Amino acid sequence: MNTPHVVVVMGVAGTGKTTIGPLLAARFGVPYAEGDDFHPQANIAKMSAGTPLTDEDRWPWLDAIGSWAHGRAGLGGVVSCSALKRSYRDRLRAAAPGVVFVHLTGDRALIEDRMSHRKGHFMPTALLDSQFATLQPLERDEAGVAVDVTGGPEEITERAAAALRALPEPAA
Repeated sequence: MNTPHVVVVMGVAGTGKTTIGPLLAARFGVPYAEGDDFHPQANIAKMSAGTPLTDEDRWPWLDAIGSWAHGRAGLGGVVSCSALKRSYRDRLRAAAPGVVFVHLTGDRALIEDRMSHRKGHFMPTALLDSQFATLQPLERDEAGVAVDVTGGPEEITERAAAALRALPEPAA
């Protein structure tokens, strides 16, 4: 990856999007945006109460992330976003056609353990099952890579960076 991609770091809660995203952005010398910061307050309140979001709740959030990604086209950037469904990724691609995805994947038990140790996050561990039930992994026709979250943050970031470097350059 010589020309900067706009990368969406995706996956269920607890896979490390907020940890790996900034490390990946630093590795490529591009800005990072925290996907949770794009949520309206009503979404955060719902999730904090243990209520999964509906698609209707997610559309404005996805549109805001897509707008940010569109603004970074040709410049590069990294943004975290669960992007669990194909329709969500399609919506992001509609706003920013050149985005590529890094799908952080891992064993449910490992992810639950990591979630149980994090402090101050609004997403409760109780919603993990709904996240896995909703998850539609990247399909063959989607630009992106799957990266296992076993190991430490630097190791995961290196695997992600290597996989991204192997992708074709984005269209001008």
